[in-house]
Amino acid sequence: MVDAKGRNMKCLTFFLMLPESVKSKSSKSAKKGNTSGSSKLPPVCYEIIALRSKKKKKMSAEIFPTKKPASSTTTTTVQQYQQQNLNNNNTVQNCNWQGLYSTIRERNSVMFNNELMADVHFVVGQPGRTQQLPGHRYVLAVGSSVFHAMFYGELAENKDEILIPDVEPAAFLAMLKYIYCDEIDLTADTVLATLYAAKKYIVPHLARACVNFLETSLSAKNACVLLSQSCLFEEPELTQRCWEVIDAQAELALRSEGFCDIDAQTLESILQRETLNAKEIVVFEAALSWAEAECQRQELTTSTDNKRKVLGKAMFLIRIPTMALDDFANGAAQSGVLTLNETNDIFLWYTAAKKPELQFASQPRKGLTPQRCHRFQSCAYRSNQWRYRGRCDSIQFAVDKRVFIAGFGLYGSSCGSAEYSAKIELKRQGILLGQNLSKYFSDGSSNTFPVWFEYPVQIEPDTFYTASVVLDGNELSYFGQEGMTEVQCGKVTFQFQCSSDSTNGTGVQGGQIPELIFYA
Repeated sequence: MVDAKGRNMKCLTFFLMLPESVKSKSSKSAKKGNTSGSSKLPPVCYEIIALRSKKKKKMSAEIFPTKKPASSTTTTTVQQYQQQNLNNNNTVQNCNWQGLYSTIRERNSVMFNNELMADVHFVVGQPGRTQQLPGHRYVLAVGSSVFHAMFYGELAENKDEILIPDVEPAAFLAMLKYIYCDEIDLTADTVLATLYAAKKYIVPHLARACVNFLETSLSAKNACVLLSQSCLFEEPELTQRCWEVIDAQAELALRSEGFCDIDAQTLESILQRETLNAKEIVVFEAALSWAEAECQRQELTTSTDNKRKVLGKAMFLIRIPTMALDDFANGAAQSGVLTLNETNDIFLWYTAAKKPELQFASQPRKGLTPQRCHRFQSCAYRSNQWRYRGRCDSIQFAVDKRVFIAGFGLYGSSCGSAEYSAKIELKRQGILLGQNLSKYFSDGSSNTFPVWFEYPVQIEPDTFYTASVVLDGNELSYFGQEGMTEVQCGKVTFQFQCSSDSTNGTGVQGGQIPELIFYA
């Protein structure tokens, strides 16, 4: 593939695990026209396009699904004309088809992927996997300045057939559908290739829709590969969103399948990131996984020597001396990618008073500073105190910006030090997003004590989530009073409401779960 600046690109495999419901469309199919006196089109057959990746899995299927006619007497509508098959053998048979549609957009949509009046053809895709698609110079020139220059500029060429080997057929079709029909039809499999096509042919509104689609579907599973693509496409906003996810959910991102498919430059930018919220042993293991995949890409044996070779200078971006001694001794020291001198010097770094000089960075990463949203204005305790008995304390909340909930701040005993067992959960519409069972120790003060999820949970704006905790321990505990329905924390606004899951008295005005601990 060739990028927008003419540079050669390796074909990438994209790991976008998106829900089917997340799709972008700018308009629906047009209304039916007058059906009297019109002939019925023959049945249309549809061909499935398979876009090959390195793993040879299908990237898109029927891009434009068919709709069955309401009855045998129903005539052809604009929707059927828009759903031209990919063999381009569907033509308009009605001699007065223009009278069926009331708007120029509807009539223009009939020409989408249609041989009727086509005055140019595109051979799209890599050799051996090409697809021939019809086009109309005037319509294309109106939709793209690149097409205008191609067909009507000073250096215009009057070729009847144009080769486009660097764009996937499904992505080119998605761009044509936007130009002809004013419809944006994106899928998880084709959105990156469509963004490339929109950038190449300068179709800015379609490119913006692709970026919005990617931002909406962004998660730890695809953040690393999207980071490399956002830099290639020069999309700084998407790049920043990717960094937010990678920083907050670093361990999930580093362990994702997509991390192994990033380029070497993106690998180095991640490994040197100061705000990665991950243990250094996880960073080290992720780098080795990437090195193994890179050996396969370069057709090298996956030996320790070759892993070290493909990592190159990126190896020294891993802050090995900041690992826990056990992690180093049981992991990095026995991996085989370190030389004997490096292993010996790092052991001396841990134990010797006079520490040797190392090529590895020895300062721990700063990570992210957690923020706390406190929803009560005061706390109290009484003689009868707060009782648990295995019941659930729960509260609902929503935010106006994407954040990552790392844990809860909880009250402890009001009559001296005590240990508590806490089962914390985070749900969205009844679906469990995160949970953990852990213990914490309270010192008898009215302070809150943090309890953490295994991984921070991504929270989307303008949707209510349910935070729950089941406590087991000393029932003579503090509880919150004078609760607030809205709390401003920095640039993030939290809203609270009562939860039906709460069976132990916690609500907006008072109770437990006084704090939400988050990254933003």
